[in-house]
Amino acid sequence: MSVDFLPKLTGCFAMPAAENPTVAMVEAAYRHHNIHARYITCEVAPAALGDAVRGAKAMGWIGFNCSLPHKVAVIDHLDGLGDSAAVIGAVNTIVRRDDRWIGENTDGRGFVEALRAVVDPAGKRIVMFGAGGAARAVAVELALAGASRITVVNRSRDRAAPLVTLLNEKTKAKAELVEWPRAYRVPEDADIVVNATSIGLFPNVDGRPDIDLGSLLPSMIAADLIPNPPRTVFLKEAAARGCRTLDGLGMLVNQGVIGIRYWTGVDVDPVVMRKALADVLGV
Repeated sequence: MSVDFLPKLTGCFAMPAAENPTVAMVEAAYRHHNIHARYITCEVAPAALGDAVRGAKAMGWIGFNCSLPHKVAVIDHLDGLGDSAAVIGAVNTIVRRDDRWIGENTDGRGFVEALRAVVDPAGKRIVMFGAGGAARAVAVELALAGASRITVVNRSRDRAAPLVTLLNEKTKAKAELVEWPRAYRVPEDADIVVNATSIGLFPNVDGRPDIDLGSLLPSMIAADLIPNPPRTVFLKEAAARGCRTLDGLGMLVNQGVIGIRYWTGVDVDPVVMRKALADVLGV
């Protein structure tokens, strides 16, 4: 009997990496579906990103994820981009096609799929904090899903301006930029408030975006992209004010399903992945 001791290799490059629970859900899916593959979490410093990408190719990896702070910088080390990644200008999933690394972006699609379980974003008015790689992906996909207005709230005008320009020029959504020097008061007509920053991410679990909490209304949906911890301070405060909330696990699971399909061609069970995350995070 022939036994194959060479699994297909996938993983994640990030810094920091220890708080990223993706490995738990992906390997649970691999086991459940008898996929002969492994997922390896790697802490990669920005200066070493090119070496890591070349090393993954040399070792025969079939693909990998990129998380903070590499979602934009990794593009310089790839051979091409998928359509949505090219529009977004950020990558979170890299797929080996023949001998080429192709960057895709599943963050935004994962978020929109999770959001649709709560509300259809079509026609909705969005307030989004942050303008990094994940924020860009989510904002573009929300716009393509029919969001009518997206207000990007960010401390750096220079970083956020290209995203606002992209939304106004490439989508039908009306986008505006608001600088964020102090506690932000959410407009009363906002439908969905999204934390797309890393504020509140483990281990800094006591952090929350600088928001006037009194401006959060029960009519609003509060969403956080952070998966660890799932119940961030922001979501707890929003729930206490009557908002419906959406944690980052749904987005993480959905983008993981899409990523595994890219790498292996298998449509895996999201319920298995969500349970694995719940077990390791104690939620």
